[in-house]
Amino acid sequence: MELLTRQNFENWMQKVLERLDRQDELLLSMKAKEKETSLSESVRLFDNQDLCMLLQISKRSLQRYRSKGALSFKVLGKKTYYSEADVLNFLSEHVKDFQKEDVEFYKARIHNFLNK
Repeated sequence: MELLTRQNFENWMQKVLERLDRQDELLLSMKAKEKETSLSESVRLFDNQDLCMLLQISKRSLQRYRSKGALSFKVLGKKTYYSEADVLNFLSEHVKDFQKEDVEFYKARIHNFLNK
């Protein structure tokens, strides 16, 4: 068995630090790839409660917009979701249902909600 000298210890510590640096680089590259392909970052979804609060409407009104085909939605499991793009499109196309000055207000609320 070899004695632990200062030189041996320093060489060993250098190898450990090099391996840790490689692990850091690997983790950072994996994190960068994850950010690029993250679905949650590229598609933001609202559920019924979020959308009712943001638009200040009832769940029944939301159901009516869905039934008319005015508001696109997706069902995942037993829950209904609305993409940010679909909501903004709905607001832009259905200005007659909302007061014109409120459309920008609702868009700003959605933007603020997403940037929390």
